Amino acid sequence: MRIGEVAAAAGVSPRALRYYEEHGLLSSQRSPRGQRQYGEDAVERVRWIQALFAAGLSSKAVVELLPCVHTGFATNAMVERLEEERTRIDAQIRDLCATRDRLGAIIAAAHDHHR
Repeated sequence: MRIGEVAAAAGVSPRALRYYEEHGLLSSQRSPRGQRQYGEDAVERVRWIQALFAAGLSSKAVVELLPCVHTGFATNAMVERLEEERTRIDAQIRDLCATRDRLGAIIAAAHDHHR
């Protein structure tokens, strides 16, 4: 697949794909004309990269963890790191839920006030 095809299918920009390559998150082969050619699993890999970034992981953490997330195989060290990240994400979820609940209370109070 060419860079534009992968970008469109994964919902990212070609620039994002080049960034992922620069940081070792994604790889491509070059055609005789110098165009990037990606394997069939590139779209799924990019979606995982996006999900991990959205969860707040750094590029370095994604590089370390992506192999086990992508393949399902993890060393003991990777499992520990994944558990740490899950704990961090759980804390973020709790904080977001508390913020949402507080906003809901403010909205409800504002509606009551306007009635």
